[in-house]
Amino acid sequence: VCNLYPFEETARTSRDVDELIENIDIGGVSLLRAAAKNYRHVTVLTDPGDYEEAISELRAGGDISLPKRERFALKAFGMTASYDSAIVDGLGDATGHALPLLPEKMPLGLTKKQDLRYGENPHQQAGLYLLPLAEVPWEQLSGKPLSYNNLLDVDCAMRGCELLGGSRGAIEITHATPSGMACGETQAEAYEKAVACDPVSAFGGVVGISQRVDMETALAISKLFTEAVVAPEFDEDALGFLQQNRPSLRLLRWNGGRASALQFTGTRSGVLVQEDSLPPLPDPDRGEWIGSPRPDLWEDLMLAWKAAALSKSNAISMVKDLEAVGIGRGFCSRLHAVEFAAAQAGEKSRGASLGSDAFFPFPDGVEAAARAGVAAIIQPGGSQRDSEVFLAAEKLGISMFISGSRTFRH
Repeated sequence: VCNLYPFEETARTSRDVDELIENIDIGGVSLLRAAAKNYRHVTVLTDPGDYEEAISELRAGGDISLPKRERFALKAFGMTASYDSAIVDGLGDATGHALPLLPEKMPLGLTKKQDLRYGENPHQQAGLYLLPLAEVPWEQLSGKPLSYNNLLDVDCAMRGCELLGGSRGAIEITHATPSGMACGETQAEAYEKAVACDPVSAFGGVVGISQRVDMETALAISKLFTEAVVAPEFDEDALGFLQQNRPSLRLLRWNGGRASALQFTGTRSGVLVQEDSLPPLPDPDRGEWIGSPRPDLWEDLMLAWKAAALSKSNAISMVKDLEAVGIGRGFCSRLHAVEFAAAQAGEKSRGASLGSDAFFPFPDGVEAAARAGVAAIIQPGGSQRDSEVFLAAEKLGISMFISGSRTFRH
């Protein structure tokens, strides 16, 4: 039986190298590994939660069965691996010699934060895990336990709130992609405008609020079935109202951070790892205008760009008066995404600003936008047919800003 020095607990509160070194267990790890290696003759216990099981078996038969010794041994090897992973992260940060973002060997040492009822579907097992020294960036204040799909939507809501920055904005998330996004004079107005983009899809979604939730916003949220609300803060009366009137509603106070700087995606080919960073915001002084510049539409163009950047690719968003009026996302064809967004927007597409997450491969998407009455487009450019696309925009009287940054999201 062996419990190790509390290195991870120490590293959470201290960056003092000497203190961290003092809390690196050497002998304990050696004992655990030696005992685990010799599991045929030794029982090794590393988790106090296993003590009762081991004691009961000893009392019943005087020995621990081989299958249980094998299980306890593997648990010990897992613990020492996780312990070493925490040392790599904690000591690396303290000494200024952290591993590169994508090292040749990546010691993960994931620790289960919570069991989840199931994954995307009931036949899939799932859990929420954290890297060493990481913490979830939110506190759940109320509501039912979060599900796997809730957490995917919450992730999208946090990204949306970060993109909205200091503005008074709101975002509706359904199946990890926005169904609406808007800014307003009040937080409640922003929320209601976000819902208005697609009120049918907003039912049962997750809401992201960029600033604190006040009572007016809480009253508006309470009128529609919602799975979760993510916000930096809740006014005391608003929190009490939602807790009392919507007890199942998950309320998350987000601290503005994230649990990891990396994004992991499991595939049949292996685990894909990429830097988890939001795309750089377009800069009017660094991009290029095709046709007449429209600084009067810049705020709408920026919101259209943000809605498209957050949406599943291929993505097109239409914004008018700081309100997304149509979002076409998850289409295999960019033309179809434009047509969907225009159909959803209806007459509101006239004079609207359009954001595209990637270049237009052909002029047909711009032509469809012109038929809908779009006034301006923001897109990254980069197509082999850029000249044809630019010429079509100029002929059709659409101002186009070339940002230079693609924002695919799969």
